[in-house]
Amino acid sequence: MESLQVDNPQPEPQTPRLLLKLISAGFAFFVAGVNDGSLGSLIPYIREAYHIDTNMVAIVYGTTFCGWFFAALSNSHLSQYLDLGVFLVMGATLQVLAHALRTWLPPFPLFAVTFFFASLGQAYQDTYANTFVASVKAAHRWLGFIHAMYMAGCLAGPFISTGVASAGARSRWELFYTAPLGLGVINFALVVFAFRESLAFKRPTQGEMESPQEARQKGAMQEIQKTLAQPSVWILSLYFFFFLGAVITAGGWIVEYLVHVRNGDLNDMGYVPAGFYGGGFLGRLILAEPTYRWGERRMVFIYVLLCVGLELVFWLVPNIITEAVAISLLGFFSGPFFATGISVASKLFTVDIRSSALAVTGIMAAKVGVSVLQPMLVGLLGATGVSWLMLPKSRLHHD
Repeated sequence: MESLQVDNPQPEPQTPRLLLKLISAGFAFFVAGVNDGSLGSLIPYIREAYHIDTNMVAIVYGTTFCGWFFAALSNSHLSQYLDLGVFLVMGATLQVLAHALRTWLPPFPLFAVTFFFASLGQAYQDTYANTFVASVKAAHRWLGFIHAMYMAGCLAGPFISTGVASAGARSRWELFYTAPLGLGVINFALVVFAFRESLAFKRPTQGEMESPQEARQKGAMQEIQKTLAQPSVWILSLYFFFFLGAVITAGGWIVEYLVHVRNGDLNDMGYVPAGFYGGGFLGRLILAEPTYRWGERRMVFIYVLLCVGLELVFWLVPNIITEAVAISLLGFFSGPFFATGISVASKLFTVDIRSSALAVTGIMAAKVGVSVLQPMLVGLLGATGVSWLMLPKSRLHHD
């Protein structure tokens, strides 16, 4: 497969303003992590409160996919009109709206719709935060940082949600969402301040003056067509699809598995995902540099093999303590997968299609099964390794 030649934008100079922008990007991922990491611990309470089974809970994952899908469809068109800061603020606003609606325990249909708003907001904010961070100097380190912040949020989510949900005889688990609501407001304020110079609509170029609407629509369609014509977009989408399918299964359904299959206590098992996310947090911080130094292609494949082995231990050894340790180590070794994928994407995708390409990979990542059994999880991890090896070799090595 022929690799793409990329003209990367000039790295932004290292200034206090740049540091503030990077902190803002990292905090946005932290807020997203708190939202995503809490769901697995809350599923038993959601089922009880709404009197639904696991098939109905799957609707939440369906609306999440719809949010990413809508973002991918609208991204190319909106990018003709909106600057970077507008996308980031729009994403932060949608997440605040989602958490505000959840805090008063709305009817289940509306509760499910809030996940559409949250994922749409994350799609806009995370895609453009990734695009921005991928353009700075030493991008692999900063990508490792912002994605470690996501895992830090996923780590905090189970502790906060389980603590709120299990407190007292008549716990009100929905009050947990006041925490991400408050964090979302801070996220909104930080984005507005850090990216205030790009809070603007794009002006039509000289060639668009005669018919800017038609020119921009044509530009959006050309961007979508160019994006979908790149084989690397589809291969990397499969990589994220399989990897995140495994991660969401491991982190999102581990509590249900340990309670109903291993007969663990619900109040105790609610904290087990924290071990998985804590391992992912450390993995994204500690393994970013060796992964880059020793070769992204080689190291990610080694991590995949280790993760398959740990998942087999989790599946085949019926001991809750052993399973908790195994899932934590799985989180550690899978930690670099996402940031490394984004780093590779910044080399594979040209600047003009980068945000659209990341949005397409996002919708593939969101469309993952929510009731994958342990044998299928092993298969997903194996497919992650295969799809990774299919990526163009020459672009996976740093200069």
